[in-house]
Amino acid sequence: MALMDKHKVKRQRLDRICEGIRPPILNGPMHPRPLVALLDGRDCTVEMPILKDVATVAFCDAQSTQEIHEKVLNEAVGALLYHTITLSRDDLDKFKGLRVIVRIGSGFDNVDIKAAAELGIAVCNVPATSVEETADTSLCLILNLYRRVTWMHQALREGTRASSVEQIREVAGGAARIRGETLGIIGLGRVGQAVALRAKAFGFGVIFYDPYLPDGVERSLGLQRMATLQDLLIHSDCVSLHCSLNEHNHHLINDFTIKQMRQGAFLVNTSRGGLVDEKALAQALKEGRIRGAALDVHETEPFSFSTGPLKDAPNLICTPHTSWYSEQASIEAREEAAREVRRAITGRIPDSLKNCVNKEYLMAASQWPSMEATGVHPELNGAAAYRFPAGLISGVAGGLAGAGAGVEALVAGSLAHGITPVSHPPHSSSPGQPSKAEADRDIPSDQ
Repeated sequence: MALMDKHKVKRQRLDRICEGIRPPILNGPMHPRPLVALLDGRDCTVEMPILKDVATVAFCDAQSTQEIHEKVLNEAVGALLYHTITLSRDDLDKFKGLRVIVRIGSGFDNVDIKAAAELGIAVCNVPATSVEETADTSLCLILNLYRRVTWMHQALREGTRASSVEQIREVAGGAARIRGETLGIIGLGRVGQAVALRAKAFGFGVIFYDPYLPDGVERSLGLQRMATLQDLLIHSDCVSLHCSLNEHNHHLINDFTIKQMRQGAFLVNTSRGGLVDEKALAQALKEGRIRGAALDVHETEPFSFSTGPLKDAPNLICTPHTSWYSEQASIEAREEAAREVRRAITGRIPDSLKNCVNKEYLMAASQWPSMEATGVHPELNGAAAYRFPAGLISGVAGGLAGAGAGVEALVAGSLAHGITPVSHPPHSSSPGQPSKAEADRDIPSDQ
């Protein structure tokens, strides 16, 4: 007994000595019981069947890392998230064992991917599942601006009569013919191309600006390419944004670029709210320089008409960041995100990952082989689950024998998944996210 006490004291001393020391990253397949957490949601019924035999899955339902339980911060090796939580460098530093982050959706501007790479964390996205939904919504908003369906509906709801020709002219005033109009697309990625093909069927002439696409893409799609952003703005009757957000194109549409647009042009944004200076847009709408605008994404979300610069802006349609959504797209995105986490757990990071958006930064970091990074363009990128509340932990360790004991161990204290914690190397401050190096230019607003 005395011998056991002696060993216990010795172990405690060793623990104190080693406190704060993290071993280096070990690549290759993870232990079969790592902890994976859904950070900003509570429904894991889609993810569980895909992950239950290789991971313990939990959910946090958090809006910031301050709401995430310490056990998740200390032991999670995988994280799933939507667009409602932001992970800055300081937030990422709180995770002690994180190896992979998967954004359930296309946009990943809410994660500092360069800082993540410097901490040895791979960041992935799901870029393809909402392409059709976002393109359909974009075209719906464009058609609505031209045909003024929303305003006619509002007029009828308010009791306006439209029985005579004169009354119809008044109610439908501003409705315009589409054929022969020019649609300018900024960012011809997945969604941009889908919008272009749909718009052509309605009679739009389609032009685009995207400095990253190789020569000849315009010929294969039957589109006209603009050499500069200014050229596109000058020649467009309607401008639709389909590029990602980064530190180089924040407020891409501002007072200066609005003045380069045609008088009375339309503006549509289903990408990211930060691309548009809402104060400048509101002023342009009031002055009539922009005839109408439709925004699915906003600088501050969730959006409210009662606050912010757009509250008194006329001829404006706003939707609550839902252009990405359909039941099918939502399920497909969650399934693919779970499969990406599974690839990380059972394979090698980043080699086994399908959509790693910070791979070049991972390879350039000190713990990975070197790899040349892509240049940056200044304009474009341009089953049940369990929650960890503030004093209670619960989880599912499904799939393996002794799962019940695993749950008890999780509730009681330490999760014995046996993963070697990630070593976070020293780092310097990150200015933000890069553009083209981030991968996909298209950001179906989801996400």
